[in-house]
Amino acid sequence: MRTGAAEGHAGYFHAAVRYASDDELVAVTVPFLLGGVEAGEPTFVSFGERTAELVRSALPRDSGVQFLTSGDVYARPTAAIRSYRNLLAEQVAAGAGQIRIIGEMPVSAFGNTWDWWARYESAINHAYDDFPLWSMCAYDARITPEPVLADVARTHPRYALPGGTHADSPTYTDPRVYLSEAHPPVPDPLQSRPATVELADPTPGQARHAVHAADRGQLPAADVEGLVVAVSETVTNALRYGTPPVCLRVWSGADRIVVTVTDRGPGPKDPYAGLLPALDSAAGGRGLWITHQSCNHVAACAGDDGWTIRMIAGNTHVA
Repeated sequence: MRTGAAEGHAGYFHAAVRYASDDELVAVTVPFLLGGVEAGEPTFVSFGERTAELVRSALPRDSGVQFLTSGDVYARPTAAIRSYRNLLAEQVAAGAGQIRIIGEMPVSAFGNTWDWWARYESAINHAYDDFPLWSMCAYDARITPEPVLADVARTHPRYALPGGTHADSPTYTDPRVYLSEAHPPVPDPLQSRPATVELADPTPGQARHAVHAADRGQLPAADVEGLVVAVSETVTNALRYGTPPVCLRVWSGADRIVVTVTDRGPGPKDPYAGLLPALDSAAGGRGLWITHQSCNHVAACAGDDGWTIRMIAGNTHVA
């Protein structure tokens, strides 16, 4: 089913751009951007260096399109949501009635950390509901793995096409359904060997000590302290809201520290937990939000042994 462009659309309009050539990307992106400028709408691009230059060179000089630094925006999902919400709030406060953004994730997101970026793409169908945003997410089919493209189809309601038209995604899945599914993360190689530390029903203090003990000076102090905060929050949540026993496992490697916290419960009821700010502190929502902001990668999944949250500080891009 093909539909027209989103002019006059109230609220949030979310589309994917799946392109197979640079010309195809330009054909979709440039009219979208110039249409925003002509309509007096704040219009932004958040691309990597190569594609940003490709689009910039295709635009008229002094086009009025604003370019963001995508590396800063896409540090981690919660940072991206927070950054975009701040940007959108600023534009609305300045009087914007419609805002346009097209962005792309770094290729590194398509590897071991894709699970939380897939959850991000699903969650933002709701995260920006209160803003007049028309956004597009670009994916280069030449370099994006097929499993990632399958998730793109499930997390975007529609595809943007040349000529300003859109095609509905036949596999789009409601975020509450998608986020409630089990999406097991890629196992970290460190987890194939016995844990450095394993504790049953640890106190938050014991959990913090275990992380500090695993630090051999191989990571920046800020990364270690972020992991310490995240593990403390996660253990507190597991003891308070989960089902005992609670098990903490720590693995220490040359370039990263991996920690899992497992309890016998089903996990949080809120499918957006961790990715969106908690409206209240019930069921550990605030702790999960902090955890997702404090680590280089966070994955959570239900399994035969209960609910497990895995947190990593350091290098997450390992084979």
